[in-house]
This record gives sequence, C-alpha cells and structure tokens, in this order.
Amino acid sequence: MNNTARDLFIVGLRNAHAMEVQARELMERQSERLDEYPEVKSKVSAHLTETNEQLRRLEKCLEACGESSSSLKDTTQSVAANVQAMMHSMAGDEILKNTFANEAFENFEIAAYKSLLALCGAAGVEAAKAPLEQSLKEEQRMASWIDSNVEKITMDYLDHQQRQAA
Repeated sequence: MNNTARDLFIVGLRNAHAMEVQARELMERQSERLDEYPEVKSKVSAHLTETNEQLRRLEKCLEACGESSSSLKDTTQSVAANVQAMMHSMAGDEILKNTFANEAFENFEIAAYKSLLALCGAAGVEAAKAPLEQSLKEEQRMASWIDSNVEKITMDYLDHQQRQAA
C-alpha cells in the first residue's frame, strides 16, 4: 500500500463525506419548499434517502481504514448548504436556481467518486470499490434526471408564474 495514495484516499473520503453532508442539508431545505413541484419533491426526497446511505458507505470506508470523518469539514459544508438554500429561497425563481445548482452539484459529486475510485488500487483499498461505485451510480442517475428535466421544470415554473399573474 502506497502511503501517499492512502493519505490522498483518506482526504478524499473525508471531503466526500463533507460533500454528502452538504448535499443532505441542501435537499432537506429544498424539499421543505417544493410543494408546488411534486415530481421534483419526490425525486429530491428519494435522493435524500440515497444520500444518507452514501454517508453510511463513506463512514464504513473510513472505518475500514481506521479513520473517521472530519467534523470541521462536515460542519463547514453544512453551514454552506444552509446559506445557499437561504439565498435561493429569497429569489423569485428559487426552483430554477436550485435546479441549476443541483445539476452542477451532482456532477461535482460524480467527479469526486470517480477520483476516489481511481485511487482504490494504489491506496490498497479494493474493498471500497463496490460501495463507491454504488454511490457513483446513484449520483449519475440523479444528474441524468435533473439534466433531462431542466426544460420541464422551467416550463412548470413559467406556468406557475402565469397563473399567479392572472
């Protein structure tokens, strides 16, 4: 096992854990405000369940390496998520801002998991591959759903705005 690769892998796991904490906070705040978009609310709620499982998988990977998550990173990302959600909630087009931000964030998560998977062999943690691949697939599914629904969400928002103006 390469110590540099292992160290980088551990940092990556801690960063991914903090990233998923941020994702959880964002989805919790967003789902509270999605009653007018039931399909989006349902998808966000389902992905929130997946995110909680991803957090558990990351914690198991860290434990298998004799490590734990970083409370500082987790707390910082949690605060950042709540600030972002608050800023978006003040915008009239909150659903659009959240949709754009969520698409970007899902792709960020995909890149993070791909990076961790690339390190598994060099870090000597082949057992981490399967849980990380599962999380990657979940993120790819969510990113694909968002990407294929941007136009629909935009038009739903337009319809909602037109009904309010009438």
